Amino acid sequence: MLMKTGRLSCEKARNICIVKSLAKLGHFPSRRTEKEAWFLSPLRSETQASFKVSKELNRWYDFGIGEGGNVIDLICIIQDCGVKEALRFLDQETIIPIYSSPNNQRPKESKIQIAAVNPLDHPALLHYLKTRKITEKLAGHFCYEVWYHWKEKQYYAIGLQNCKGGWELRNKYFKNSSSPKTYSFIKNDSRQLVITEGMFDFLSLATIDEDLVQSSDCLILNSLAFIKGIETLIPKYERVLLYLDNDPAGKKATASLLNQFDNVNDCSDFYSGYGDLNEKLINEGS
Repeated sequence: MLMKTGRLSCEKARNICIVKSLAKLGHFPSRRTEKEAWFLSPLRSETQASFKVSKELNRWYDFGIGEGGNVIDLICIIQDCGVKEALRFLDQETIIPIYSSPNNQRPKESKIQIAAVNPLDHPALLHYLKTRKITEKLAGHFCYEVWYHWKEKQYYAIGLQNCKGGWELRNKYFKNSSSPKTYSFIKNDSRQLVITEGMFDFLSLATIDEDLVQSSDCLILNSLAFIKGIETLIPKYERVLLYLDNDPAGKKATASLLNQFDNVNDCSDFYSGYGDLNEKLINEGS
């Protein structure tokens, strides 16, 4: 039976272009070919695009969490809503927020629930740090061992807390984050600001140049989506050092900040030939 909700049927909704729907939500491809487009995942934090949209099939797949589907599935996850609300969302010429009254909300099965926060100690996490060339001692200054529930299962990860109390979560198999999501900020009462893209970029920089990190305020974006949100902070510093990824998205963000501010410096030449700081650290050591 053909299911209909309002004016838009599920059958018609599945044909709505995923790439265009993501664009309306503020997500744009890091790279694209004739047959596919690759995004930084809209479902979690990452620094290398692993969210693929097949233009031929109009289907998406997130390699970081091993899930995929059609545009309705994607809107349900991003907006944390049911099919009826997703169809209403897709039926709009302009994307608008969906409101559900507290009495009608679905169980938030897709939301990460933090269960416990402890000092880093789990052997698997310590081994993962070792493979990334980060010492337990250094990571322990900034990160924690975070246990969390997701989709009725329990996981553990290396956690870096952001400015709003959410967590960036990393282990060998997953890159996740808990709500609310934003950037992380480590203050050292400095007139110099260091900006890195992700958790392991920051930890790598702290490994390579400990003095620089200790003498600077440090901001970890956790997603390039927060570039606009930090622009008001940049004029407060005498010098801003950018260590963003050597990929199209990172270079575009770097160019944007260089064009806007005279106190911004691009430091990506330091890891020229590598995708990011951690790749340099793994290959060359500190």
